[in-house]
Amino acid sequence: MFETSIAGSLPKPGWLAETNKLWPQWQAEGDALLQAKADATLLWIKAQEDAGLDIVCDGEQSRQHFVHGFLEQVEGIDFDNKVTMGIRNNRYDAMVPQVVAPLRLKGRVHAFEAQLARAHTKKRLKFTLPGPMTIVDTVADNFYGDKVKMALAFAELLNQEALALQADGVDIIQFDEPAFNVYMKEAADWGVQALERAVQGLTCTTAVHICYGYGIKANTDWKSTLGHEWRQYEEVFPALARSSIDQVSLECINSHVPPELMKLLVNKDVLVGVIDVATDVVETPEQVADTIATALQFVPQERLFPCTNCGMAPMGRNVAWQKLRALAEGTKLAKERLGQR
Repeated sequence: MFETSIAGSLPKPGWLAETNKLWPQWQAEGDALLQAKADATLLWIKAQEDAGLDIVCDGEQSRQHFVHGFLEQVEGIDFDNKVTMGIRNNRYDAMVPQVVAPLRLKGRVHAFEAQLARAHTKKRLKFTLPGPMTIVDTVADNFYGDKVKMALAFAELLNQEALALQADGVDIIQFDEPAFNVYMKEAADWGVQALERAVQGLTCTTAVHICYGYGIKANTDWKSTLGHEWRQYEEVFPALARSSIDQVSLECINSHVPPELMKLLVNKDVLVGVIDVATDVVETPEQVADTIATALQFVPQERLFPCTNCGMAPMGRNVAWQKLRALAEGTKLAKERLGQR
């Protein structure tokens, strides 16, 4: 009961990349960079285990960015001639690569870090990939001329890598779709359809993470405009409830998401965000346990998985470590309150 995990990303050590940045520059290159990525991956696997988490991940230590870490291994994308584009409904202006030809994988994308992680933990292993709709929102289209067509093309590539990750021994494959909270109608209309294509043929556990973003200023400023109730989940959760996706990861603590919306995720595991990534204030075990208690009003206990609201990539390393411990300790307290161990 209450198996703990994180949304995906963790801070990169200063010897690997710039700290406290969403798009950090690497501190090495070539073989030295590859070794540094491996060292950081093993460091965070050990940290998650030491903190007491039940499900661990690679912390996305080998990726500069959660979307572009995948795109770098895709043919048909021009990284040399980036253009400025508003993404997440113009929340950010970003320099993005352009899709200029049919999309194909150059080869394996995440074999190095997935196989490394699998070889160094006996715990259940989760691996994250960007979702097709979020990728479409993060590149400029100069080839397909149709968002749905391009999303399905990316979904096919994601499926190829996901099947390979499953063969690597990954237990849970999670697709990150923050765009689902921005383009709600499109998410229900074709975003979930593209996600279904991405998980086709998988027999491991599948998940989708839908959040309100990292704890960076652009996101916190946007959240302040959403009013006293954030009901974006209300439009896409019914479509996900009808899908084959096993798990849905969402924000909860310190958010204005009405917790009763979790009832819409019928027969799904719910990864409830009990750790806030938009603040450096570390939650107490009591706060974590209280958030779990709130979620239990709407989610069966056997389907509740305590998690973080979002990734912790831009966060300070020590704060992230303390929040991992708070996640595990608060979950332990929640179990004790229910008479479980």
